[in-house]
Amino acid sequence: MTNVFDDREALRRVVGRDSSGLEWLYDRYATLVYSLALRIVRDAADAEDVTQEVFAQVWAQAARFDASRGAVAAWLTVIARTRALDRLRRRAAAPQPTADEDALANIQDPAPSVEWMAANAEQVRAAHNALASLPAEQRAALELAYYDGLTQSEIAERTATPLGTVKTRIRTGLQRIRDVVAPRRSEA
Repeated sequence: MTNVFDDREALRRVVGRDSSGLEWLYDRYATLVYSLALRIVRDAADAEDVTQEVFAQVWAQAARFDASRGAVAAWLTVIARTRALDRLRRRAAAPQPTADEDALANIQDPAPSVEWMAANAEQVRAAHNALASLPAEQRAALELAYYDGLTQSEIAERTATPLGTVKTRIRTGLQRIRDVVAPRRSEA
């Protein structure tokens, strides 16, 4: 895509039904969304489906984005996390496949998807680096919340940590990630 604009301009274009805005957001964030979904659902096909659902939701609901609540990247990751956890819940509730269906479902495509190859790997590195830069306690709390779908109360119980401490670690960790990722957003 030859046009370069910022995330909010891309969303304004999406609200105006200009597909160039969605294309730009997809090119910029598809890898981030896919990586988060894959970490949660642990299945490449489901992660691709979640990625598609996220950008379909952006197309349908771009007007709902509230810049006062955070960055576009954060909004996309919240949507991706929600969609991925929904997929896990649906998978758990689905009837178990027969042996033949199970064998067919386990045939893997050896080639990476077009979306994966075309996506911007820099977004994934920035997210991983930001998470890796956190102290172990903050990183563990965030991973349990976002990748395993645990509530703050469940994290407190699992780690034998007071609930207030868990809340503080998550809030502080998210702020530190925002501080690390925010300068990169402004460079783009």
